Amino acid sequence: MLALHQEIKGKYSHHVGGRKSKYSATRRLLLKGKLLRKAEALLIVEQKNKVVEREAKLKENCPPLKLSGLTVEDLQALCKTMHKQIDVLDEDRYDHEVKVAKNENEIQVLTQKVRELKGPKRPNLKRVKKTGDLVLSEVKLPAKSDFKVTLKTVKKDEEKKEEVTDWRKNVEAMSGMEGRKKLFTTQ
Repeated sequence: MLALHQEIKGKYSHHVGGRKSKYSATRRLLLKGKLLRKAEALLIVEQKNKVVEREAKLKENCPPLKLSGLTVEDLQALCKTMHKQIDVLDEDRYDHEVKVAKNENEIQVLTQKVRELKGPKRPNLKRVKKTGDLVLSEVKLPAKSDFKVTLKTVKKDEEKKEEVTDWRKNVEAMSGMEGRKKLFTTQ
């Protein structure tokens, strides 16, 4: 048994993964096309069946109305019963919508948890073949230099300090046209 396994392994070792494909690429493409056509035909049949089933369900639940020969009171009673049925169906529809929304929210939370568990998508790494001599020749050691030279110099701007003067003198100097003229010329 072991010899047979080694013989098979040696025979197909040149193929990807150590196995030979059962079908050629053209055969696989042909089979894929046939499967798609069959699935399309089944989908069309399923859609037709849904339409027929819906119509049968509507005929069962909503028989045609016979309004001829009814009095006003009978018509009013019929309207009241139809309104009650509409209310019941509307409540059912609302309940189903709430259930669907709850399930969709739960699905969204679960898919988010699955994404968090998987982590970010990592790209496929490429294999690089290098010999030891090539790696050593490519590594260039930096020349010893003073690291302070490469640092960026920062100049500190000294803040301009205004002299504290008597505010009364400043008001007197700025009063009148001469003071206003000085304001415009200095700016």
